[in-house]
Amino acid sequence: MSNAMYNKIWHQTQEALNSLLDKESETMMESQRNPGFIFQMLATFYIKYVQIFRNLENVYDQIVHPQKRLLIRKILDGVMGRILELKNEMVELELTEFHYFDDILQDLKLAPQQLDIPIPKYFLKEKLEVIKGREKILAQILADTGLDMAEKKYSVKSIPLEEAVKLIQIAERARQGRLRAMFMKQIFLQEYRAKQAKFLSEKVVDLEAAALQIQKVWRGFHQHKKTEKLRQEEMIFLGMNPPPLFNEVSATIIQAEKVTSLRNEVQMKHEEKYREALVTIKDDLKLIEGPDIKENLQDQIRHWFIECRNLTGTFPDYPHVEEGGSAIIFSNKTPQQVTEDILASQEEEEKNKKNKKKAKKPKKPKEDKEKKSTREKSKEEDEGWKMSPSVFLPTMEEGNNVYKDMWRNRDESWNFPQDHDPELIKQEKRKELESEIRIQVDELMRQELKNLKLAVNREKEQPVKAGKKKGGKKKKKGKTGKKGKKDTDLTADRTIESLYKELVEEGLLIRALNVNLSDYIGSATVHENAPLVKSLLLAGPSGVGKKMLVHAICTETGANLFDLSAANIAGKYPGKDGLQMMLHMVSKVARQLQPSVVWIGDTEKTFYKKVPSAERMMEPKRLKKQLPKILRLLKPDDRILIVGTTQRPFDAELQSFCKVYQKIILVPRPDYASRFVLWKQIIQRNGGIITNALNISCLAKVTDGFTQGHIVQVVKGVLTDRRIHRQNYKPLVAAEFVAALTRMSPVYQEEEESFKIILTSTGESSVIIKRGRSNQKREQESQQPGKDPWELQVAPRCQFEDEGGATSQDSRTGMPKPLWVKSEPWH
Repeated sequence: MSNAMYNKIWHQTQEALNSLLDKESETMMESQRNPGFIFQMLATFYIKYVQIFRNLENVYDQIVHPQKRLLIRKILDGVMGRILELKNEMVELELTEFHYFDDILQDLKLAPQQLDIPIPKYFLKEKLEVIKGREKILAQILADTGLDMAEKKYSVKSIPLEEAVKLIQIAERARQGRLRAMFMKQIFLQEYRAKQAKFLSEKVVDLEAAALQIQKVWRGFHQHKKTEKLRQEEMIFLGMNPPPLFNEVSATIIQAEKVTSLRNEVQMKHEEKYREALVTIKDDLKLIEGPDIKENLQDQIRHWFIECRNLTGTFPDYPHVEEGGSAIIFSNKTPQQVTEDILASQEEEEKNKKNKKKAKKPKKPKEDKEKKSTREKSKEEDEGWKMSPSVFLPTMEEGNNVYKDMWRNRDESWNFPQDHDPELIKQEKRKELESEIRIQVDELMRQELKNLKLAVNREKEQPVKAGKKKGGKKKKKGKTGKKGKKDTDLTADRTIESLYKELVEEGLLIRALNVNLSDYIGSATVHENAPLVKSLLLAGPSGVGKKMLVHAICTETGANLFDLSAANIAGKYPGKDGLQMMLHMVSKVARQLQPSVVWIGDTEKTFYKKVPSAERMMEPKRLKKQLPKILRLLKPDDRILIVGTTQRPFDAELQSFCKVYQKIILVPRPDYASRFVLWKQIIQRNGGIITNALNISCLAKVTDGFTQGHIVQVVKGVLTDRRIHRQNYKPLVAAEFVAALTRMSPVYQEEEESFKIILTSTGESSVIIKRGRSNQKREQESQQPGKDPWELQVAPRCQFEDEGGATSQDSRTGMPKPLWVKSEPWH
């Protein structure tokens, strides 16, 4: 795709964003009472912003103009933030993380795949060198300390001598048995050939019958091949089978990847040129236009002195440096506007003097205030629902206005290679240069004003201002002193490198596996929610991929991975002081080298109701009181995520459990579609060849109740090196995998039930989670007389409802389908 095509996509996307911002500004002030309409509006905005985000992310990754990329990045960050805000609005409205957009997607003529939110490529691309350097340091430390996982994986395990002798005897006897079997087979074949030769020599051969027999066999074989080919063509035509060479990468894709890599190289070259131009153009402007700018500023300020003297009879007070100097007076103002401001300020001073003379009004009694507050509350209730104010809308509007003014109708016919525009740099640097020269001019003009006052008016500066300044300084000192006591650094004398090394050696900072979110096959909601909160709990049976998701988050975002699992920190940094030091080191390194993920595996042990006697020595509850404190210390700009994983949440104390984890996500066992894809991909990844002899659909059906971990374990057990080599003449069949499954235990009904009850309840009651209510049903519910559409229904047990209010049950177990997420704790 050419530069012109990406520019066209950008212009189209900006137009779509412009119309969407206009619609949002209209709906911001409107109040609504119908929950169905509110959700429809929020969902429409959400889907449209996702489409804009996908286009902008693609354009930002491929466009090569450095100044355009700066603006696109600003707008892109704003769009991402707005998507999160809308998602939060929908969660608060429906009290669930799951939303169904089927009718809206149909209206907008979009496919479900177009709702996927891709992870921006610049997350890793912009800090690729830092990540590679960090990986090298980590690998070097692991190698030096002998903690390298690769070496441990292939380490030789020693066994007793008797066992070794027994293994050798078994292997030798098996070898002798195979040789004996081959020898007996050869003797049998020799005898069989001798009998056949004797029989054929005695029998009279009919040549015509023999020829007819050969023709019959050949024609049957030929027709069988022809029929099979026709059947394959029919299946491909119907879309039941993939076309030939489907899995092979086409030449077009290879060429596109080459073009993308070349475009990235051009991007880097243009960025370097742009950075150099920022310095050189500024130096040139300073040399050529600097003296003129200085002279103009001095003339402007002198004119202000004279005007003030003529209008007020005295010279003005010069603004302090902290206030911005003369810039606050002359920022984008003409001399006429400055004189008008002087007169207006003089009038205001006179009014203030008159108002001070008036008597103070008596205070209203406390009862009146209470009545006023109750009136305001009732007013808010009558007004209905209003959209929360957005932090990111001003950013998008500002970026959109810059686009309209600068890029919408700009003629770029001269700039075919899409290099930087020197005129835009000059405009930007003139302002920067003017602000720098203004600081120097202010110092000169302050002295000149002082001299004028002494010469003309014989006025001296009042000592009150100096006293105010001193008082201000004292206040600042007091504040800094308090802050210093609060943020005591326990490792002030140590470098980040030494702390990093110590955490690696202690096993608290570990290497994340190279896993992508796209490698995880299962519920797509986990992908969307995982990287978006400060603390997150992944709950589910063993083998559903909780640990894999933690590693995938680190891989996709280039984050460090800290392991604070109860088993991992046992015996490390003992005592209260040791625990404080460990948490200080982890938080310090995590902040300095962010983004970071703090993983707490088997997190239910940290919140045990009662610690088992076998685990008392391990002290699993060491972090229970510290985790809430760590969360409170996390600032909004800290890119640190605390992730807990658990397969036994029912062992934990729920109240403290829910306080720590903002979002609790139940990772369900895979459904039929996920199992079908799992079997197919895992077999192929482990060297298996899928043929018509292997019924993947059958395997997906019989493994209902089994997890991703079970499937991986079975495939690795069946596909040994010997079995992989024999595939050419003995294709894989489903029976081989089913035999291995019989030795494993699936996720039983009781375990599923316990997960549902625990993760949908917080102490006293359980919350009804409604799955898939249509917007039409929401509107009907909201219009029922005497029913509050905002009412949260509570029941002694959790229920799961599907479309139309009917309970969605599993055909095998009779239980509700396992697709649930608990949002913020409800009380």
